Amino acid sequence: MTQEQALEILKTGANVFLTGEPGSGKTHTVNQYADYLREHNIQPAITASTGIAATHLNGITIHSWAGIGIKENLSRKELEKIAKTSYIKKRVEKAKVLIIDEISMLEAGTFTMVDLVCRKVRDRKEPFGGLQVVVSGDFFQLPPIGSQAEFAFKSPVWKKANFAVCYLTEQYRQDDEDFLTMLSAIRSNSFNTQHLQNIQSRIIELDKSPKDITRIFSHNADVDMVNGQELNQLPGKAEFFYMFSRGQRNFVESLKKGCLSPETLELKNDACVMFTKNNLKEGFVNGTIGKVIGFNEETNYPLIKITSGEEIEVSPMEWTVEEGGSIKARISQVPLRLAWAITIHKSQGMSLEGAVIDLQKTFEFGQGYVALSRVRRLSGLYLLGYNQKAFLTHPEMKNQDQIFREQSRKIQESFALVPKEKVFKKQNDFLLICGGTKDKKKPTFVPPVVGTTAGKVSTYDKTLALINEGKSIEEIVKDRGFTQGTIISHLENLVLREKISYEGLEQLIGESLLAKIPEIGQVLRELDTDKLSTVFEKFNGQYSYNELRLARLFLSFTSE
Repeated sequence: MTQEQALEILKTGANVFLTGEPGSGKTHTVNQYADYLREHNIQPAITASTGIAATHLNGITIHSWAGIGIKENLSRKELEKIAKTSYIKKRVEKAKVLIIDEISMLEAGTFTMVDLVCRKVRDRKEPFGGLQVVVSGDFFQLPPIGSQAEFAFKSPVWKKANFAVCYLTEQYRQDDEDFLTMLSAIRSNSFNTQHLQNIQSRIIELDKSPKDITRIFSHNADVDMVNGQELNQLPGKAEFFYMFSRGQRNFVESLKKGCLSPETLELKNDACVMFTKNNLKEGFVNGTIGKVIGFNEETNYPLIKITSGEEIEVSPMEWTVEEGGSIKARISQVPLRLAWAITIHKSQGMSLEGAVIDLQKTFEFGQGYVALSRVRRLSGLYLLGYNQKAFLTHPEMKNQDQIFREQSRKIQESFALVPKEKVFKKQNDFLLICGGTKDKKKPTFVPPVVGTTAGKVSTYDKTLALINEGKSIEEIVKDRGFTQGTIISHLENLVLREKISYEGLEQLIGESLLAKIPEIGQVLRELDTDKLSTVFEKFNGQYSYNELRLARLFLSFTSE
């Protein structure tokens, strides 16, 4: 099934299990559907089985969303308590569509508990209280944690929910047929001697492995050791980038736990780094590899040269938790992490041109499959070794996968027979049932994210003290001995941390620039870009970069 076909089925309001091999576009399709719902004034509940997966989708864990936390089962008393908790009750009642990503790692009992909470809160007998439920993932990948843990499809509610299985069959990551054949063999537990020979041809010793490409290990201790050793060997001064946050504490902590960028990011020239967020306009995605080639003299933002040769100045970006159309929490950090090494778990969802992979300590079904399938082609794989479990997927999945494929085939065939006008009517009816609109909402201006810069927090506080004394930007520049660009970076940081009021920022910017902000905002909306160079060129140099930064900051502040 194609992504387009799956999307049309999703729009009808059917409960859907969206699956497919790594690189088939599952998360992309989920994001497309979420965008479609928002365009029609419906806010989906975005969740995932893990914090990392949830962060990729700007959502929260399903455990947090349903209020079940780490519970393994629910007593009647506990269920009553959760259902009466005001914020849980409000979010579940308000929801129309529930999306759960990385379903393979969600235990069957947890899946059942989510159903219980939804039915109790919504006071309806249908599965999940009548919500459309979209579960996405691949059961060949990482399974639920625990020796007795069972896959979500073993839960009784799975059958009751009557999921339409949409098995995506197109491949957007791998372009090497031999490598694809080998990955398919691992998937079907038919990995043979020929496949092993192909794998063994990629074995290499660690000291002879390529430099500046990511190494993937099964354990955190190996990752931390490698990254620390490599960074310490680099000469020169280290630059530190600090994560800042705002919002509800529990959501903030969830974001921090799921974010691939660390709370304190230490970088040096020549450090191997990986981007941790998608930004196609700027030329990078989650998993893009590069090297630090310097730091901007004014902003101190890192300059990264990626493998294609392009150079990118990386400014901070935001990760957010959205609920009911509003942002509940946000964190801001430079979207990078040290990339000499990463764990298999944290690599899930990434696409890499090349990787050095160590499968000698794999301990779970699917770990080796997840690690190998991050790489686009066999020539990009450098293997340090493997153990007996490295090429095994869960034994239950061989037969179950055939069931899912057959169910998907039947859904695809039957859906193709439905007249288009009938499908269109069903899609429109679902929008109206959810309280949405048939017509798309008019796009609204969302200003570019403004984040933080590196440096000690004390330097920001010194700038803040001068602001509180009523000094202008020009006076602060003179007193601090910094460039205007650096002081503006301080302002960006202080605004994010809510240290400057609206009135204070307005006074700093001054009447002259305030009068020009509507015009600048219009161009920012039209160009829809984070690159100030593009905006600068649009105005033919009419405004300086610093004026544009101040205008962008003011627009970001007033949009809160």
